[in-house]
Amino acid sequence: MMTIGLAMLSLDSMAQTTRQGYKDIVDISLTPGAPRRQNGCFTDMGSWMGFTLSEKEKPATGFCGPFSIYYRNWYARSLVSLAGASLQEQSYYPGEVRMRLKKDGAEVQESLQFADARTALLSISNPSQVALTFTADSISSRLQVSQQGNTITIGNLYEERILLTFPQQVKLQVEGNNYVAQVPEGVKQFTAAISIVEQDTEASVQNVHTASLLANPSAALQANDDRWNGYLRKVIRDDMPADYNRVAAKSIVTLLSNWRVKRGDLYHDGIVPSHAVGYFVGCWAWDCWRFSAGMASFFPELAKDNIRVMFDYQQPDGMVIDCIYPDASENNARDSKPPLAAWAVNEVYEHTHDLAFVKEMYPKLLKYHKWWYEKRDHDKNHICEFGSTDGTLVAAAWESGMDNAIRFDGTRMLKNDAENAWSTDQESVDLNAYLSLEYTLLKKFAGLLNEPFDLPDYRGLVADYFFDKKDGFFYDRRLNENRDFVREAGCEGYIPFWANIASPKQFAKARKLLDNKKKFSTFIPFPTIAADNPKYDPNGYWRGPIWLDQTYYGIKSYRNYGEHKKADAYTDQVFRNLEGISAGTPIHENYDTHTGKTLQASHFSWSAACLLMLYNDYGK
Repeated sequence: MMTIGLAMLSLDSMAQTTRQGYKDIVDISLTPGAPRRQNGCFTDMGSWMGFTLSEKEKPATGFCGPFSIYYRNWYARSLVSLAGASLQEQSYYPGEVRMRLKKDGAEVQESLQFADARTALLSISNPSQVALTFTADSISSRLQVSQQGNTITIGNLYEERILLTFPQQVKLQVEGNNYVAQVPEGVKQFTAAISIVEQDTEASVQNVHTASLLANPSAALQANDDRWNGYLRKVIRDDMPADYNRVAAKSIVTLLSNWRVKRGDLYHDGIVPSHAVGYFVGCWAWDCWRFSAGMASFFPELAKDNIRVMFDYQQPDGMVIDCIYPDASENNARDSKPPLAAWAVNEVYEHTHDLAFVKEMYPKLLKYHKWWYEKRDHDKNHICEFGSTDGTLVAAAWESGMDNAIRFDGTRMLKNDAENAWSTDQESVDLNAYLSLEYTLLKKFAGLLNEPFDLPDYRGLVADYFFDKKDGFFYDRRLNENRDFVREAGCEGYIPFWANIASPKQFAKARKLLDNKKKFSTFIPFPTIAADNPKYDPNGYWRGPIWLDQTYYGIKSYRNYGEHKKADAYTDQVFRNLEGISAGTPIHENYDTHTGKTLQASHFSWSAACLLMLYNDYGK
């Protein structure tokens, strides 16, 4: 475990930019079997299968799995298990899991890496060159086992099946619902392939591809090593504490563990919020915008597809729907999500200068921007509200992204003039700050593309309208006669500072709340609601806990107004105080404001993306 506290202030003599420097980067120990618990797995290249390391109390003599990420089922406790062996050591490095076994005094080392989305290569080193026997540990009784040549097929799990291919020197046979693979004496090392396919036609193609990989596995393994070390070199800084570098490396691992290749009705690759949770097998709009912003610095091509995947379902009127799934019948088009897509595109552009991508996205972004004013401006005063297509408040709250936020207590729905368009009876400060930033970026894109730009500019309406001089803070306003402020100081109130549309005087006044240790300057800074609010709930989702996207917005706000040392100090609080953040504990969905303890989903993508952006900004 890494040491926390003052030791974090010392720098490495040389920053670790290879994966060998990040042993046990995340704890993925889980031996299949009851009771089930939420846990992540080792997966890469967007694959829909994963593996785990076994728990110390329930050791396995092979990597556990594979696990179907889509169907949430295990194919086996361990598909390739060394008979008669004992587990000595196992580790998770970025992009690779390793294992050391002993059998009759001989040492066997194994490594598992993904060659592509369908294929993981299992490399086995046997320096003593003793005879070895491999078999599966507990293949699911629901599955059939068959053999064709040196390939074992385990299926069918709905539409999926697993192919296990050994090299020719391994003698292979099926015995009941299992197989036995015998490696003769004299074999020092070999590579097997574990593949996941969805249909019979894919299986035949995969067999040809697997044969090619096994003919020269070193090329695929070297490509994997180069790829992961390339990610790290692009991100890791030599002027940062070692523990901070470890957080950055873990953030990369988290994002790429949640990468899923296109499947079914997902037409581009995308990032899911967390592969550790069963219902997160799709893509959510504002989640994707954040993931892409975080990935732009080290994997811009995936960042681009992760934006495209949501715009594949842009509606004719310009709306970008809430979430999409491999089965489109599960999509949610009852609401949208906060407009951060232009920000994500801009982050990609700033890291790549890819004008072709800006040109591709610009008309779609423009159409989406106009949609807000057409469908979410109830009284046509150029100030928008969150809303829904079905008139329900629950969908409108989803549209804000802050499902049970205190500011929506007592909110009602209003029917708008446009078809299938409803608004809440309050104008939201964060929404209009986002739209102001989006306008600025759209104008920038138009200039880059030499396109005419005639959008009306409503940016000047926002800051003064939502700023309450009495409290010195930004609030939503009710759509009533007096336009009353919704005086529940929450994270939405510092979005105008992140969007850089507030005045320095407004920032100076707001600091009385932002720097107040009883409100927002807490152990982990910038909770979703002021910590002294009577409605504050430490486990209340958007009614108290830390969401790291909002913490990022708060800290970035200080940078925008020249307070870099204060921003660094707040970042230090995050990197030091989140539970297990520089050890093996997975990055979580949210955290306890006062203790830093983990809450909700593990292996959470937008927390990882925001930690990465905090890391990139630190000291600048």
